[in-house]
Order: sequence, then structure tokens, then C-alpha cells
Amino acid sequence: MFSIMRRSLLVLVALLPMWANAAPAVSAHQVVQGVTDRLLSDLEKNRETYRSNPQAFYEALNSIVGPVVDAEGISRSIMTVKYANRATPAQKARFQENFKRSLMQFYGNALLEYNNQGITVGPAKDESGTRTSVDMQVKGTGGAVYPVSYTLENLNNEWKVRNVIINGINIGKLFRDQFADSMQRNGNDLDKTIDGWAGEVAKAKEVTDKAAPTSAQ
Repeated sequence: MFSIMRRSLLVLVALLPMWANAAPAVSAHQVVQGVTDRLLSDLEKNRETYRSNPQAFYEALNSIVGPVVDAEGISRSIMTVKYANRATPAQKARFQENFKRSLMQFYGNALLEYNNQGITVGPAKDESGTRTSVDMQVKGTGGAVYPVSYTLENLNNEWKVRNVIINGINIGKLFRDQFADSMQRNGNDLDKTIDGWAGEVAKAKEVTDKAAPTSAQ
């Protein structure tokens, strides 16, 4: 009896790592495709309402995109260890909230200008590791094509977006550089940098807007 129990226990212990590393129920590709489909469907139904009431769009955007974005991980990465170690829990929480709000505005402004020109999600890639990427092509006005690549990480058996590269511009790196620059301009005052983060995101949008799109084939 005890021998059977020991064997059963050994089998259980051997299987635990496999369960811990089990593939998420929803693939990274499905996450990006699903969110894209929901966003476009919602935008098509409510475009005019959102144009007259952008705040309603940001809230809808947050309800659709928010759950699949690792806001905590991204905001910590933007602060970098150098500044995150100095920040209080309250400052970290405030920056995370400001980051989420400004991110929704960043994407929201771009989406409100989108008029069903065409978005194509690329084929699924290897998702056997803890990180993967999902590619997308967004057709703009005049036939220009903007390549987009999302980096996703497997967190607690769910794929979460950790970064995005838009037309060759690494948004995570851009935000990190802007945070460091803002800290220098503000005399290393974390509160000023955190409270003024919306302005830094507006600068990031200007950078991406100026990037030359790839010509359509």
C-alpha cells in the first residue's frame, strides 16, 4: 500500500512541471486575432459616437485591449530598474495607471483615423517558449502598408502583450528612452515625470506618425 502511494507521489511530482508549463488555452495568435476582430467590430458599430466622444472610445478600448496587455510588466520596463528601485509602491501604481490611460489614447487616436483600409494578421509562429511574436500588416490611406509586430509573454498560462514594434519603431524602447529623458529634464523628480507621462506618449505618437510607411506591393 505504501509502495503504491510512494509511486503515485513520484508520478505526481514528475508531472507538476509539465502542468506548470502547459500551453495556454488560447494561443498568442488567437489573442491578437481575437482582439483585432473585436476592436474593428466595435469601431464599425460606434465610430461616429466615438468621434464625438473620444473618452467613450478609450474606455471601450481599455475593456477590449486592457486584459491582454501586461501593463505592470511594461510600465516596470519603461521605468527601468534604475528608477523603479527608487519609486514607492504608490508611485509605481500611479505610473502604471497613467501608462495604461495614455496607451489607450495612443492607440485610440490612431484607430479613430482608420477607415477599414485593411488589417491582416500574419500566420502563427512557434509558441513553445515563454515568448513569441505575432505580426500584422495595417494598410493606410493611399495604399501604404505599416508592418506591426507584437511581442507576447506567457504569464500564468496566459499570453500577454509586452511590446509592439510599429513600422520598425520599438515602442517599448522609445518609451524607456523618453522616461529617462523626462527624468533628466525634471531633475530626477519621479512625481513630475509620472504626472507628465501623457505628454511623453503624445511625443511618441509624433515619432511613429513621421515614420515613412512601406509601399504597398
